This record gives sequence, structure tokens and C-alpha cells, in this order.
Amino acid sequence: MSETVTASEAPRENYLNRDHSVASWLLTRDHKRIAILYLIGISIFFALGGLMAVLIRAELATPQGDLFPADVYNRLFTMHGILMIFFFLIPSIPAVLGNFLIPLMVGAKDLAFPRINLLSWYLYMVGASFTFVSMLWGGIDTGWTFYTPLSTTFATGQVLLTAVGIFIAGFSSILTGLNFIVTIHRMRAPGLTWFRLPLFVWAHYATSIIQVLGTPVIAITILLVGAERLFHIGVFDPKYGGDPVLFQHLFWFYSHPAVYIMILPAMGVISELVTCFSRKKIFGYHFIALSSLAIAVLGFLVWGHHLFISGQSVVAGTIFSFLSMFVAVPSAVKVFNWTATLYKGSVSLETPMLYALGFIGVFLIGGLTGVMLATLGIDIHVHDTYFIVAHFHYVMVGSAIMGYLGGMHFWWPKITGRLYPAFISKVAAVVVFIGFNVTFLPQFILGYLGMPRRYHTYAPEFQTWNVMSSAGATVLGIGYLLPVLYLLWSLKYGEKAPANPWHATGLEWQTASPPPLENFEVTPVVTEDPYSYPDGTLRPKEVPVGV
Repeated sequence: MSETVTASEAPRENYLNRDHSVASWLLTRDHKRIAILYLIGISIFFALGGLMAVLIRAELATPQGDLFPADVYNRLFTMHGILMIFFFLIPSIPAVLGNFLIPLMVGAKDLAFPRINLLSWYLYMVGASFTFVSMLWGGIDTGWTFYTPLSTTFATGQVLLTAVGIFIAGFSSILTGLNFIVTIHRMRAPGLTWFRLPLFVWAHYATSIIQVLGTPVIAITILLVGAERLFHIGVFDPKYGGDPVLFQHLFWFYSHPAVYIMILPAMGVISELVTCFSRKKIFGYHFIALSSLAIAVLGFLVWGHHLFISGQSVVAGTIFSFLSMFVAVPSAVKVFNWTATLYKGSVSLETPMLYALGFIGVFLIGGLTGVMLATLGIDIHVHDTYFIVAHFHYVMVGSAIMGYLGGMHFWWPKITGRLYPAFISKVAAVVVFIGFNVTFLPQFILGYLGMPRRYHTYAPEFQTWNVMSSAGATVLGIGYLLPVLYLLWSLKYGEKAPANPWHATGLEWQTASPPPLENFEVTPVVTEDPYSYPDGTLRPKEVPVGV
């Protein structure tokens, strides 16, 4: 694919061993180190959000409110949603894998704006710190959606402090998206045309468009909530002449595209995994690339399906129903093309591929139930029930996190220069898949039967399904804990990774593991289309193994 550095030319110094001082990390402008800083930060907030999920499922194992009173439970699920969505799911793949890999994949030495990249991490940490302090100070009970007039008038807790944290973190998302867009436009290696870009890069390009265009809307909306709560201006609260439905329009104009900020990067990861472990050129490359852009555009046109029962006109509801079904088409294109790539491929069930196959399975369920919810009659029946909770988690937890874990296992040797134990990692992937489905499949049934979400007590006839869901959550928690343990173990005891342990295509595999300070000693020149696996066989590599 490219002219690459040879073993004798490879620099001995890499981004990990150059300087171990704290100051060198906190003041770094190296995109690879900034990705590691993000990894540490989001892992902390994922652990906090996951702990809250465990407490929620423990409470729901019995019909009575045994563990927490209603107000504590409200704060618990609110902070769980805020931490997981704004401080884990949205930044996870772009901030960690995107930050680390995009310059490598386009043959650049760094992102276009290294200082802004570091600033984006500091903004993320400052925003997360505000939110964490608000949680320690009592949290909030609005739900992660901050619906008005609850959030502006009646909610208790640190609404303003949490709003400030999310507002600041929004700038981190904007700056990261801007950095990716400029890098992809201006810093590609010679010969790396648009349709030679890896699909991972296409997915992040589409995601960055959403981040840059959509995030300012939610930032201003949350700012207005804080201003109305503090100064009683009449924007959303009808008591002051405002319109609470306006908040829903503004919130979901961003927050439904935000679903694609979470899922598009995961789709980019899956495209890389499917073609690598099928040993085939990916089927319909151009369609997958353009479908990412189509999702980014159409995602801004479907927010109204969140307002089917909020006084929206029948005409508007019908239009949003059609658009919500139509946005499923480019997602279906990806699933079809991944499946066609697998067909008659030389499929290797390595750990990343297990996560990819799990992603396809759970995303199908999440996507199809999304089409169901785009139907007005079904949506009215299951609105604000556990059917919504299950659908949301199938897309976000099942799909986005499986994509994240698949990507982390695929590129872990490149990031750290170490290999992890193969058997236990495969066990963990299977445990995650089983635990996830046992947790959330029963919630579809609960929702269809009418159990409302966000209540800490429920009718006794729902207990069997809730016990099953809570048991599945225990299994899922074990599945998430296992990678933490063996990946940390691998940092010290894992075997040294070769430059290209998977025999994959792509510029990131054409340099040492871990990469040198400036990624490539010689600027690579791209001469082939991506994913060149002729006849399903391994392509000879110029890169030495065990650099």
C-alpha cells in the first residue's frame, strides 16, 4: 500500500518511552499521548457510570424500593445517564481511537492543531470535574434529558453546576471535530485520495460534521436552562411566558444526531475489523463511505420522533415518522455490506472479530426496534416504558461499547506495543455478548407490557423479568471487568507486539508498535486502494515483524 520505514531505519524512541515525567504528559502535544490521557479519563467515568448501573439493577431486583428512597433513585439514574452519555459514550471512540489513529491512518505526523487537541482534553476534564463535584454535592434529579420546566423550576440538586460541566465539555467535542476535519482535508499522505481513505476515517469525518454543527445547539440550550433557573427569563418555563416543548425541539435536534456521534465511529471500527478478519476487500466500499455522510445529514432531520406525544401535529409526526424510517437505510447498507464481506471470506474468529460479530447482532436488534419506534402507533404505546430503555441500550451500550472494545482489542498492540492473552479475551467477548442480551432483552418485554421507566417501584408481576435483567447485568459487569484486568496485565507481562500482528492493511500498520514520536520516519506514499487482500490471502508486508 505504501513506501514504509524498514527495520534498520525505525527509530528506537517511541511516544511511550521518551519521557515519563508527569509534566511531559500534561503538557504534551503528541496526539498519541493525548489519546492515552483521554483513555484514562473516560475509563474513570465509565467505571462510575457502571457502578451506578449496578446499583440501579440491584434496586430493581424487587418490586419495593428496598435500597433507595425515590429522590435518591432519581439522582442515581440521572447521574448514570449524564456520565455515560456525555463523558463516556460521546467521546470514547473519537477521543481515544480517533485521536490516536487518524494521523497514523492519513500518514501525518500529528493532528492539524496539536495545542487545540491538548486544550480539548483539558476542557473535557474540567467539564467532567464540574459534573463530578455536582454529583458529590447531591447530584440532580431531572433525568439526563434536563426536561423543562422540571429542570428550570422544580428540580432539586446542583442543576447549574451540572449544566456548566456539560457546557464546557461541549467545547471539547467541537474542537476535536474541527481538528479531525482539517486534518483529513489537509494532511493526507501523497496518493491518499478521498476514496483511498480507511472507512474508520470516513466515519470520523461524518461524526466530526455532527460535532461541529450540532454541539453548539445543545451547549446553548443547556446554558439557557441555567439562565432561566438563575434569572427566571422566559424561554422554556410557561410561568415566565416560555414554551417547554421548545426545549425538547432544541435538545433533540442535537441529541438524536448525538446518537450517531456515538455509533458512527463504532461503525468505522467494525468496517476495519470485518475486512481484516475476513481477508477480503470490503464489499461496497464507496457505499459504506457515503452512507456515513448520509447518516450525518439525515440525523439532523429526525428529532421530531421524540415528540410524538408532546403536542406535535399529526402532519409533522407523519413526516418525522417517514424520515426516521428512511435514516435506517444507510445503516442497513452498512450491515448488508459487512455481511456480504463475510460471505465466503476466510473468517478468523480473533477477539476483535468476536466483538464485530456481536456488534452486528445487537445493532440489528437496536436498529429494527428503532424502526418500530418510528411508527406513531407503536411509539405511543411504549413511550416512556422500558421498551425505550432497551432500544437505547441496544444501540448505545450493545453497539457503541462493543465497537469500542473491538477497536481497543484490535489496536491495543499498536497503542501499547504489547499483546494480550488470546483465550481469556475471547471468553470476555462472549461473556459481554451473553450478559448484554440477558440484561436488555427482558426489558423489551417489560416495556411492551407497560412497565414505565424511571420508577424505583413497580407492579409485582414484572419481577421475574427484572430479576433476569439484574442477573444479566451481573454477567455483563464481569464481562466489562475482564478486559480491564488482562489489558492492564499485558502492559507489563504481555509479549512484545510486532508492527502488524493482524497482517492488516492501512498506514497505521506500516510503522512500529508502539509508533515513534512522529509516526513515520519517511512520509508514506500510498499506491493502492484500501483493504487489498487479493484472493482472500495474506498480502506480503514490507514492515518487519517484532520491531
